[in-house]
Amino acid sequence: MAALAGGRRAGRARRRRGKKEEDDEEEEGEGGPGMEAVLRRLREAQDDLLSSGFWAASAGAVRAPLSSEPPARCVCYGLGRFGRCPIARYQLAFLLLLLDELRVPPARCALFDPAFSAREAAALRALGLCLLPENEEGKHGIEGVTTLFYMVHCGKALYNNLLWSNWSPAALSKLVIIGNSFRGIEERLLSRILERDYSYIAKVLKGVEEVALPSHPRYLDTFNDTSVHWFPLDKLQELSPEVWDFVEEPMYQDCEDLEIIRKGEEATAKS
Repeated sequence: MAALAGGRRAGRARRRRGKKEEDDEEEEGEGGPGMEAVLRRLREAQDDLLSSGFWAASAGAVRAPLSSEPPARCVCYGLGRFGRCPIARYQLAFLLLLLDELRVPPARCALFDPAFSAREAAALRALGLCLLPENEEGKHGIEGVTTLFYMVHCGKALYNNLLWSNWSPAALSKLVIIGNSFRGIEERLLSRILERDYSYIAKVLKGVEEVALPSHPRYLDTFNDTSVHWFPLDKLQELSPEVWDFVEEPMYQDCEDLEIIRKGEEATAKS
């Protein structure tokens, strides 16, 4: 009887989920779930992150490099189709919790992903967030303002371009990146490939501090290989002066797997 009762409960749960999905489907169009459904799922994802303990365990790792000078603004790249993809949805939910924790107003956070649908863009605006008007390819100068870059599971060229755009000790010391582990990039790539294609990542490895986000069984695919990176001024000033002399813009002519969408190729991301 216990098994039967469990089966009945499971059946009722499936029917409730099915009804909920049907309600969402009624709001769907080509852009995916309707905006209200997307916002509801985001709230549910935030609740999950809080109740699981993952957010509490992660918050300390994020606060540490920002304790002396909290960020005045945030830039997010490569979030993905959060209206349809649970991984992207939880990454956005984490970002929203992060902005609240760091007291960065939503209006001071700008996002870009060429894959965003019109409804996803509308949902972001409804949350008070801003959208960058064009594909910067990660080439975003901070202009002297302490800035948090949220770039979970982005291509290596985006990180490399971001470093190039802020290639000085003064600028890098005001930059914090939450994204793919630089140590992991170093371990996975042949050194000659790293130095040829991603030279700014290669050159800054001795000037960066990195703390990994904690592992959690529920979010292994969502935040795997993700670390908080910051660049202490004293470590940057210890690097050889020659490191700062070469500031040629990365072009990636010999790179076989670029992993980013170049400016002008945005239409392919929506197909």
